[in-house]
Amino acid sequence: MFILVTADPIDEASIRERIGTGRKDIGALVGFTGMVREISEGNTSPLELEHYPTMTEKMLTTIASEAIERFALIDAAIVHRVGVLEIGEEIVYVAAASRHRQSAFDGANFMMDYLKTRAPFWKKEGDGNWVEAKDADEDAFKKWER
Repeated sequence: MFILVTADPIDEASIRERIGTGRKDIGALVGFTGMVREISEGNTSPLELEHYPTMTEKMLTTIASEAIERFALIDAAIVHRVGVLEIGEEIVYVAAASRHRQSAFDGANFMMDYLKTRAPFWKKEGDGNWVEAKDADEDAFKKWER
């Protein structure tokens, strides 16, 4: 498992290599990249992400661990950026490796839904307004509740 919260750009190739290279049991590796987009139409100001370091890394580890357990993943990675990010920059990358593609897709999807609703990140638009949680994100997460 690989977990990282960083202000640096995300190196997807090195993450895929880290969790997939040299393995003979991986049949699928699904990666997802989230990008910074306009929060409100026409607002192209940067997005600022804040977090509590220890709490955030612990939650990301919990998210990846649960995905590994629930979807029989062989390995997983979550990399999330913090700091000031411009429109079009990568903000998050998740990867799920498994024997079969459906488990990898489900694991990556679960990690993203979990991140959007449960990870302790706070987003602020360049105009100083905090970005509020969306009902659609919460609805997407509910499909994973047991």
